[in-house]
Amino acid sequence: MNKMRTIHPDFQALLDLKPEEVINLFTDLRSYILELYPEANELIYHTHALTTVFSISEKLSDAFVMLPIYTNHLNLGFNKGTLLDDPENLLAGTGKLIRHIPVKKPKDYRNKKVKSLIKEAINFAIQDMDKPSKSIGKTISKIKKK
Repeated sequence: MNKMRTIHPDFQALLDLKPEEVINLFTDLRSYILELYPEANELIYHTHALTTVFSISEKLSDAFVMLPIYTNHLNLGFNKGTLLDDPENLLAGTGKLIRHIPVKKPKDYRNKKVKSLIKEAINFAIQDMDKPSKSIGKTISKIKKK
């Protein structure tokens, strides 16, 4: 079993300000995604939400899923969700590309249907990527320090 990647200190400092329930859900969901695709690069942002994005490369355009954390909740976002096959209608949202699954408890994502959707998003990102990644399994902070 691979050693779990630690959370970047820039991200952890902001994550620690969230409610414990949200922190626990985020930590478990992040681990789950990294179990499914350990080679993912993790891009971290702090804009309107504290967000970690999982990408096939070091580029946001090659991302397959994201975990935006809002004040008291988080979502499992699919960067190109409208392009995925979603026969179970798991994905919510009205944007041109992004769709999400609201996360309130582990069973919202730790199930066969969501696992299949995440794997489809990974495969789509790999096939859609323009050129090979220079980075594999890295955490890249895009958080601007004050």
